[in-house]
Amino acid sequence: MSITVPHTAVIGLTAAEVEQRRRDGLTNDVPDRASRSVRDIVRANVFTRINAILGVLFILVLATGSIIDGMFGLLIIANSAVGIIQEVRAKRTLDQLAIVSQAKPTVRRDGQALEVAPKEVVLDDLIELGPGDQIVVDGTVEASALLEVDESLLTGEADPVDKPIGAAVMSGSYVVSGSGAYRATKVGKDAYAAKLAEEASKFTLVKSELRSGIDTILKVITYLLIPAGLLSIYNQLFSSKESWRPAVTGMVAALVPMVPEGLVLMTSVAFAVGVVRLGRRKCLVQELPAIEGLARVDVVCADKTGTLTENGMRLSDIKTLGRFDDAEVRQALAAMAADDPRPNASVQAIGEELTDKPNWRHTAVAPFSSAKKWSGFSYGEHGDWLLGAPDVLLDPSSEDARVAEELGSSGLRILLLARSDRPVDAADAPGVVDPAALVVLEQKVRPDARETLDYFASQQVSIKVISGDNAVSVGAVASSLDLRGGDHAVDARELPEDRAALADVLERETTFGRVRPDQKRAMVGALQSRGHTVAMTGDGVNDVLALKDSDIGVAMGSGSPATRAVAQIVLLDNKFATLPYVVGEGRRVIGNIERVSNLFLTKTVYSVLLAFLIGIAGVGSQIFDYEPIGYPFLPRHVTIAAWFTIGIPAFILSLAPNNERARSGFVPRVMRLAIPSGVVIGIATFVAYLIAYAGPHATFEQKEQAGTTALITLIMIAVWVLAIVARPYVWWKVVLIGASILAYVLLFTIPFTRHFFKLDPSNIELTTAAFICGAVGIVLVEAAWWIAGAVQGDKHTLLPSSPGGSA
Repeated sequence: MSITVPHTAVIGLTAAEVEQRRRDGLTNDVPDRASRSVRDIVRANVFTRINAILGVLFILVLATGSIIDGMFGLLIIANSAVGIIQEVRAKRTLDQLAIVSQAKPTVRRDGQALEVAPKEVVLDDLIELGPGDQIVVDGTVEASALLEVDESLLTGEADPVDKPIGAAVMSGSYVVSGSGAYRATKVGKDAYAAKLAEEASKFTLVKSELRSGIDTILKVITYLLIPAGLLSIYNQLFSSKESWRPAVTGMVAALVPMVPEGLVLMTSVAFAVGVVRLGRRKCLVQELPAIEGLARVDVVCADKTGTLTENGMRLSDIKTLGRFDDAEVRQALAAMAADDPRPNASVQAIGEELTDKPNWRHTAVAPFSSAKKWSGFSYGEHGDWLLGAPDVLLDPSSEDARVAEELGSSGLRILLLARSDRPVDAADAPGVVDPAALVVLEQKVRPDARETLDYFASQQVSIKVISGDNAVSVGAVASSLDLRGGDHAVDARELPEDRAALADVLERETTFGRVRPDQKRAMVGALQSRGHTVAMTGDGVNDVLALKDSDIGVAMGSGSPATRAVAQIVLLDNKFATLPYVVGEGRRVIGNIERVSNLFLTKTVYSVLLAFLIGIAGVGSQIFDYEPIGYPFLPRHVTIAAWFTIGIPAFILSLAPNNERARSGFVPRVMRLAIPSGVVIGIATFVAYLIAYAGPHATFEQKEQAGTTALITLIMIAVWVLAIVARPYVWWKVVLIGASILAYVLLFTIPFTRHFFKLDPSNIELTTAAFICGAVGIVLVEAAWWIAGAVQGDKHTLLPSSPGGSA
């Protein structure tokens, strides 16, 4: 069919008109995507509170000339690198997806058809359309030849929309069939899809209880560092009567272990490993804490099209009518499906099922259009066949029409196959229609959708199916998946505007159809107002705002670039079934980070307490005139103390299996073990040091022996805390604890390491005293853990369990 276009429209804009619009700023220049720049990513990961604290202390150590005591400074690089690498990787992957999916519209200028980038389109450009073309800006149809547009990414409505001359088209939709041209009336930020993207463009981080809990702990530590630091500075520089270099190294040795520097790194590493594991399942995680966020979700709002169903239909049944037999009906359907040059989703479904095409040659074709609601082929002696809407081709009062209506009311798509008494391209077609069969089609439900919904149900996670498609169709899909409430889907046009009333409906119902984009957003907000942690899945522009406002946004890889940009998790292979694996990874991360946090924060507690005890003793020496006391450790001592009681074991434990359900209250739970354990270690270490301390005028050998005595006591109790945290035991955990003990035995017995780390356990009396103090500390730590468990009601609630315990 030829396209009738006004003369000016055929010519399009002239080069001069295009240039004038560019000068006036009337172009389609919009941001490509809503992510942070590389500079922002680097800044956010480098300029952190913990890096600032470690950086200052690192500079102080370098000023003393003792580079070996500044080993902790490497953590600044590690802490930053893990986060930067992961976020940049996610950004580049999404940028590549955006480039691959970018449409290149054909514009007509000076009578010539030109392919241009979307950003080069200007206001009033005439843009040509054909099957599969994406509409990149809003406009008005100037020419139409059976032009049909799919607006499902904008509205959620699955059926294509007929677009005659004068009809409006919106950016984000695409052409299903036919051809035409439209004039750009809104470009750039004025276009519909761009407005949604702009509203969603502000970058926000995932809410993370782990991250906020660790930040809270870091804030408290920062405040504690001020008095502890001042006290340590005064004690080391004025009370201990040491020269400035050992005084500064002692001060840094006191302050560095107060900072749980490895906790931030270990958290990032645990998240990053989870990201790599999920990447193997074609799941792109844009922000590390998003894994944790999905593990805490208790409501998943799932879009129907593209999430629970595949993009397409499935032939469900063929009900023959009247005098026709099944074989003849199937031959006709197979021939029509095979001969259709541009089959829609319904015809494709028929063609996929009926592949045995008869050797029929068609003599006339009538393409499908939304205007007439049918298509047809004439096959000479084999008859003239029609395929279309029953309510158009059938007598509404007939029994066949009643059956078709009854089937359609269950959410199925019903087409009528009929035989006509004249060629399908005749002027008065379809003529007299003889019904042959009702073709029953249903949407393709993803084969893994039921299993995924069953998993969420078993985990007490509610599913809300929210779709822009008609409520009956949405309900049919939900019912086929045995989703509770699917048999009475709610039409969103009847939902209340008030948030509280809307929340009441959402608490009761599970399935919603005809949902507008603004309603999706309101529904997410209403659920959050009731204390729910909400995940939203989607693939279309109509899902952008809801994805943005949800706690965790999950986008399909085949969805719009704007959707992928605002989501925290992108399912590159479009498999909804990947989400349970994300939840599993999140639980592993949350449980294991909580486990290893006990180790890091125990160190923080005993370090703060030890610094205060030493500082107070130093100040007391000024008041009561007794021998001043300096800090027992060098920075290298606190480094090796953490190697095998925290660093390496924490790394291994953070990667172990853990299926514990995510719970709130991270900080209080961790501190119940960390505080008593840290207090015991701090006091026991201080007592051991006092026993071995020989005064400020002691020889270098005596100072080494005193520091070694305190270090042995500290390491003994810290290893026992590791043993508590590692419970319940399995073979590899026993090996881990045994290896940690063996490593310290080697450090204290090999001459080279003793000399390098300035260790001297040669004084039998002092070493025996260290073991006695350590043994007492172990008993007290064990008792504190049992008491805390009894107060809580179950000692196992203090630590996440590790079912199976296998690595």
